Amino acid sequence: MELGFPVVTVGIVIVVIYLLSSIKILAEYERGVIFRLGRLLGTAKGPGVILVFAPIDRMVRISLRQEALEVPPQDIITRDNVTLKVNAVIFLRVVDPNKAVVEVSNYVYQTSQFAQTTLRSVLGEQELDELLAHRDKINLRLQSILDTHTAPWGVKVANVEVKQVDMPESMLRAMAKQAEAEREKRSKIIHAEGEFSAAQRLVDAAHLLATEPISIQLRYLQTLTEIGVEKNTTVVFPVPIDFFSGMQKLLAGVPTPGAPAGK
Repeated sequence: MELGFPVVTVGIVIVVIYLLSSIKILAEYERGVIFRLGRLLGTAKGPGVILVFAPIDRMVRISLRQEALEVPPQDIITRDNVTLKVNAVIFLRVVDPNKAVVEVSNYVYQTSQFAQTTLRSVLGEQELDELLAHRDKINLRLQSILDTHTAPWGVKVANVEVKQVDMPESMLRAMAKQAEAEREKRSKIIHAEGEFSAAQRLVDAAHLLATEPISIQLRYLQTLTEIGVEKNTTVVFPVPIDFFSGMQKLLAGVPTPGAPAGK
């Protein structure tokens, strides 16, 4: 009897320690995938306190938080034969913990490899101008393709963003020259349109003044008033050309002294 009590006590202590070690606490964003004797249990456990009876049970922790996965820079040859280096970032999360553990050994690595091949194939079908101007549409296409591949693993690709596009120096210089030529073209067009509009307004003003000849004289007086405000020492008074033509006609009609009078 004296030996039985210590044995029972030791047994109770062992059982208590085993039960305490079987208690697992999972955070709100974690789920525990339980394998009992090698077989997957129906649903993932958690969050909160769960019991894992080792060595019968084995638990794999899976985080349900969204993760950012950076795709390494890839060498891309676009459809118009321009060599680029492009990298991207993928935002993904686990929606089915059981599939993420059973269907694939490492869903992060697997998604990264699919993202690299998909990035090369999709961007290789685009021209450089489309890649730079329609990046949102390309991002949606990449996200759709990757989400289709990762859905059987219980992984949801929330978003894909083409992060950086590195171009060779020669292409950057060519694009700078093209942008400069385009701006110069627009500048010349705007200047020409301004000259045309000014000429058109002058023609309209000439037609309007021609209807009322006295308005020209009023315009002269207004010009003199503007000149006087500036306190100039020299005043230029414009004389209409019609005035000289009228004087020439009058002088032509006056007979010179000593000339015979006409009959």
